Amino acid sequence: MSAATYISTPDTCAVVAAGGLGLRFGDARGKQYVELCGLPVLDWSVAALDAAPSVGHIVIVCPHDRIGETRGIVDMISPSVPVTFVEGGATRQESCLAGIRAVPEGFPLVAIHDGARPLIKPETIEAVVARVRSDASLAGAICAHPSADTLKVVEDGTVQATPERSRYWAVQTPQVFHTATVLEAHLAAAREGFVGTDDASLVERAGGRVAVVESPSDNMKVTVPEDRLPVEAILARRIERGDVPAAAREAVRPC
Repeated sequence: MSAATYISTPDTCAVVAAGGLGLRFGDARGKQYVELCGLPVLDWSVAALDAAPSVGHIVIVCPHDRIGETRGIVDMISPSVPVTFVEGGATRQESCLAGIRAVPEGFPLVAIHDGARPLIKPETIEAVVARVRSDASLAGAICAHPSADTLKVVEDGTVQATPERSRYWAVQTPQVFHTATVLEAHLAAAREGFVGTDDASLVERAGGRVAVVESPSDNMKVTVPEDRLPVEAILARRIERGDVPAAAREAVRPC
């Protein structure tokens, strides 16, 4: 990894979107609180962000009335950087805005990450942050992986077109932006009643240029019960190799 990836003073605050209920996962606790190899899903994401040299603060957006519970879960891994907890809103977009508003002064970049994406690695976080730093014309950069599937345009149950697959990428997180830029994009969307599919869509709508950084396909999001088995299998291999963030090492157990 190039020396440009690292800086002497962290300039990035991570915002972890963990305010949803995860109804599709089918666990009353919420998917971010379900244990994978000894640690809640959320803790794996927090541990990776904590291990990224560019990240100097973490804001965790929690479900309504669950800040105390979430704080207790995060305390299991004792992050080395300061952590702020805020309540989320009714939607992911509202929750991300609450998190961005809580970013302390002194962090010109913000990395927005799904709390239910536990396989993110510190080096991937650093690569996306470095991409934004490297080009002043960028409003941000996002993790993504080229689509491996053939895609169809469908209307009324019939195929209308088969687009060129090479143009399509499956978007992941973290998504990194200049803090002021993504805040203004969120505020504009809120004023105008616009609901985007992700944070990047709001920045793009406001005219911002967003780069793509290819990331591993295993940076999966835990959404439904069937996701648990492959995620735990990947974590098990990493634990066996000792390839887990420092904050997670003491608490993990064999899957």
